[in-house]
Amino acid sequence: MGEVPGHANRIEGRATVHQVVQTRDVHGGVHIHQHPATSSLVIPHQLPGSVRHFVNRSRELARLTTLLAGRDAEPHAARVAVITGTAGVGKTSLALHWAHIFRSHFPGGELYASLHGYAAPAPTPPEVVLGRFLEDLGVPTAQVPVAPERRESLFRSLLADRRMLIILDNAVDSTQVRPLLPGTSRSLALVTSRDDLTSLVTQQDAVRVRVATLPASDAVELLRVTTVDDRPGDRVADLRELALMCSGLPLALRIAAERAAGWPALPLGELVDELRDETARLSVLTADPEYGTQQEVDAVRSVFEWSYRALPEEAARLFRLLALHPGNEFGLPLAASLAGREPSRVRALLEILVRAHLLRRRPGGRYEFHDLTKAYAGERTRREESEGERSAVVERCAAWYLHTVDAAQRSIAPHDSWPMDDRVPAPNGTLHFAGYQDASQWYQAEATNLVDCTRAAADAGLPATAWRLAVAARAIHMHQNTFDAWRTTALVAVDAARTAGEEDGEAEALESLGKVAFQAMRLDEAEECHRAALAIRRRVGDRRGMAVSINALGLLGLRRRQLAEARAHFTEALGLFRELGDRRWSTLLRSNLAEALCELGRGEEAVALIEPALTDFRELGDHAGEGNALWLLSWAHREAGDPGRAASAIAEALALAEARDNQLWRGHWLAESSRVELARGNAAAALRQSRESAEVQRHLGDAAREAVALDGAGRACQVLGRYDDAVELHRRAVAGFRAVDARWQLAHALAHLADSLDGCGEGVAALAAREEAAGILGRAPDPDVG
Repeated sequence: MGEVPGHANRIEGRATVHQVVQTRDVHGGVHIHQHPATSSLVIPHQLPGSVRHFVNRSRELARLTTLLAGRDAEPHAARVAVITGTAGVGKTSLALHWAHIFRSHFPGGELYASLHGYAAPAPTPPEVVLGRFLEDLGVPTAQVPVAPERRESLFRSLLADRRMLIILDNAVDSTQVRPLLPGTSRSLALVTSRDDLTSLVTQQDAVRVRVATLPASDAVELLRVTTVDDRPGDRVADLRELALMCSGLPLALRIAAERAAGWPALPLGELVDELRDETARLSVLTADPEYGTQQEVDAVRSVFEWSYRALPEEAARLFRLLALHPGNEFGLPLAASLAGREPSRVRALLEILVRAHLLRRRPGGRYEFHDLTKAYAGERTRREESEGERSAVVERCAAWYLHTVDAAQRSIAPHDSWPMDDRVPAPNGTLHFAGYQDASQWYQAEATNLVDCTRAAADAGLPATAWRLAVAARAIHMHQNTFDAWRTTALVAVDAARTAGEEDGEAEALESLGKVAFQAMRLDEAEECHRAALAIRRRVGDRRGMAVSINALGLLGLRRRQLAEARAHFTEALGLFRELGDRRWSTLLRSNLAEALCELGRGEEAVALIEPALTDFRELGDHAGEGNALWLLSWAHREAGDPGRAASAIAEALALAEARDNQLWRGHWLAESSRVELARGNAAAALRQSRESAEVQRHLGDAAREAVALDGAGRACQVLGRYDDAVELHRRAVAGFRAVDARWQLAHALAHLADSLDGCGEGVAALAAREEAAGILGRAPDPDVG
């Protein structure tokens, strides 16, 4: 928050022989001061000029305006507004904008002081400000009391019968502000600070007005109105990107806008490219005085500098260390690990940073950097921490995430978790989880950081940590259906494992990449990855890994309708797992063989396989395997002509999904429940469940399963005689299957579309759909299987 230039001090009234002329550099003008005996004639007008192009802040302005109505309610209580927010967010601008609008409500004039709350070497003491205020109110310098309490008393006496506005800008804390407040409600004080000034709120009943960064639309509007005279042709997309780079900070926006306006021939996209480099952001914004007034040019850097230099050294060092965290948001446990201190002490240090508005609190006990604050913290870190210390902190951060995500995977997906080795030592403070819900909540909060940390570890020369972090998170990604994060980290892991020269890691990373490709229906990519992983595992003699890769190839055959090949792979993998004595994987392979039988329409044989597998999953406590077995049992009973038993099985599966709050399971199993309801003659229920399934899959981003659900909804509409709706739903399903190249499912959706088109009397279109479906089935394996 910088001072706004251009405020003037004026005198109203008749000068007397008691008046003296004195020049001072505090407020930048010539002041006429008057003896207290005639001070009623002195009416200071010290409001600095307001900023041009003030944008919105209507809610904050309205909140301030409520103070005007309370003047007579409690005449002996001061009216105080505390305007808080991060440095550079526009606290001063808000205060001055409001003050200029309502200055007529204060016929006694306005006093303004910058308290330099975060300036080096120290904030302005309140007694110094009082001395200046007294002189501005007409007290001769020689008569200004020496004792601070006498100055405070005289100041309040002079204000007692006046209606004045006092603006106290950039306060460090409540102690600095309290002596400067008026003693009655006739006057109003506006205080800006990066600190919350809690004691003013609780003890002086101050109204707190929090100023946040500008929303994207307001930030773009500020850029537009500031630059439109010089650059009327800028694209909205570029303005939006520039606003994003400036993080909604009005000072940063104004400085960037001034630079853009000063170089009208420079494409705005080039400035955006410069700002995109976070390490250069502050230097770009403050590089040239021509970008704005010197005050504005200095603002972005100086406000952070002021805040930082006011910190206790322990808090300042934590601020620097947190800059090495790859994300902007983090929790207390991570901060404590980086600092190497007890959480209770680190919490106190974090609160110091929050009060200084160098960090922001987030829900759930988390903290967040502002982008520009993070860039500044990084700058301080590079200046003040040695390269060795920075590397050690980055390594500690990556290790903390590695061992914490290992604990999370064992709670979220104990039967799919990867058995991590001890190559990377665990730092102090890694988390342990009480159970699934605890770990899942942690993952939801840290999902973005896990991706960032995996990249950061690889970039920092920690490939062994990077690939392990990606693989340890694999089971969580698989259970949470977080495809983008899964694929991104898997790609990093493949390169990292190769850089580390660890073939077992490369195979694990390729397996992970193959699994996410399979889920996204990129089947050729999935096969390439799994075959590459299998080759490595054969070479190094990893029999368990070989069995896992062979099973993955079987699942590919299942998806491609290469059912004979799929059953052969499943049988080979089952033999390996039985040799290894792995009960859980053996049970899983029996389930996969049962699914192949369901695809072949051999429901009774599938039931015989899946029922004992279901028992094993329950004894193993494998909820995912149990739910999958129930889904398969429903399918098998449905194929065997027993929809009643199918309904019981799928209802159990859905109850399990509800108990585990797992939307991935719920979306998938709702589609089977819809098919069961249709088989039982409940088309309306089937339609409702298919639509629910489609909505869940849309939210999860699973295009293939969304298409399955849409196709099911279309079939339900057919049964209900709603052929127009059915056509629309089947067309959407067809488009979805085309997009993911799911040919077998596409053929069935085309056949269903043809039936619906017949119902609408569109015979020609129906014939075309059937011909395309027949062509696909003619090229597909096992064409006799429907």
